[in-house]
Amino acid sequence: MEENSKIPVHVSIIMDGNGRWAKERGKERFYGHVEGVESVRACTEEAIRKGVKYLSLFAFSEENWNRPEDEVRSLMGLMVKAMVNELPTFQKNGIKFIVLGNRSRLDDSLNAEIDECMGLTAGYTNLNLVIFLSYSGRWDILQAAKRLALEAAADPSAAQAVRDMDAGGFSRYLSTGGIPDPDLIIRTSGELRISNYLLWQCAYSEMYFTDTLWPDFKAAEFDAALAEYAKRDRRYGKVK
Repeated sequence: MEENSKIPVHVSIIMDGNGRWAKERGKERFYGHVEGVESVRACTEEAIRKGVKYLSLFAFSEENWNRPEDEVRSLMGLMVKAMVNELPTFQKNGIKFIVLGNRSRLDDSLNAEIDECMGLTAGYTNLNLVIFLSYSGRWDILQAAKRLALEAAADPSAAQAVRDMDAGGFSRYLSTGGIPDPDLIIRTSGELRISNYLLWQCAYSEMYFTDTLWPDFKAAEFDAALAEYAKRDRRYGKVK
């Protein structure tokens, strides 16, 4: 969090409840995902208005690959369409678009759209919009450990540096290296768990749980979460 400010630098959202939202309306689950894109747009715009610098969204977990094949295929198609449609908005509003996760599991067409969108927005600074796609916290820690081990194996002289490494040094090997840990994590739909998300990075995040289903989570709900965050006293294990 910025000094003398109650606006979090980094807000992260576990977007949950799309399927239930659609079911309540007698629709297919995919209809909820389509409506959820509107909530992404609303929260992105509100984050810029409030001065949030990083907004990250848990869009698709590694565990989500176990969903029915038709649903996964539809979700991937929706993500491609959303990126193409939203690119002009990203450019207009100065939004840097970032995708993190195990992208080796994504198909070539989706990876191509991701690379193009990231490249065209790389220089923007108003807001960093981070999408976690094919991501899990355990995967992130494991791939960081593997990268570190491979580097040490390739350069035996680095062994002492590895032994002396602190938590900050290890963090640079995570997929989020260079991105501040989330100050506030929001989860929609009434579920009270972290679901294998940002397990290392959430060590001192404030948690905000709401019963609101993701397609109903718009600017007012985002502001309510920020207002609750502003009441929190973050001590990081210290005594004030």
